[in-house]
Amino acid sequence: MLISHGHYDHLDLPSLEKLGKKLPIVVPRGLGGLLRKKKFESVLEVEAGETLSIGNVQIRAVPAEHDRGRAPFGASADPVGYVVSGSSSIYFAGDTDLFDDMAELGPVDVGLIPIWGWGPGLGGGHLDPERAAEAVARIGPKTVIPIHWGTYFPIHLGLTGKPRFVDLPPLQFAAALKEHAPDVELRVLRVGEETDV
Repeated sequence: MLISHGHYDHLDLPSLEKLGKKLPIVVPRGLGGLLRKKKFESVLEVEAGETLSIGNVQIRAVPAEHDRGRAPFGASADPVGYVVSGSSSIYFAGDTDLFDDMAELGPVDVGLIPIWGWGPGLGGGHLDPERAAEAVARIGPKTVIPIHWGTYFPIHLGLTGKPRFVDLPPLQFAAALKEHAPDVELRVLRVGEETDV
């Protein structure tokens, strides 16, 4: 399990506990104690620039441009993304905004690129659909799968049904991708869908 940063929508302890305490979990350096306190048995801490191996898979921690805190008064760590290499290569961005060295991450076979925040406003340290398409152009994946959209929103905005804004980011991303990286294959997956790479 790869954890990019300490925010609750990425590091939810009850969700991780459902997967079992023996599952190897890779976290940014500084978050391991949080998991060890909950008796997780295989916690590996990394920082950008480090590589580790799990079986035949190489996992390289790469920079991410995002807030490092876990509010309120929680652990903090520099966020990371991951380039996972085995029979193919995948870039998992976690949460990030554009950063100067992003082009050095690729090329990769698949890019898992965040295209939104979690509510109607974007907030800092996130890619909007246009900037996400620019990230794809910099990284150069063969295939891109947009992530981090459409699943979380403030509860008061969903009292009468799913808010419309959660469906817009992939449509806007597809349009921006045609402009910035038209040769990259786009695969939009809804919650519960899967694909082979």
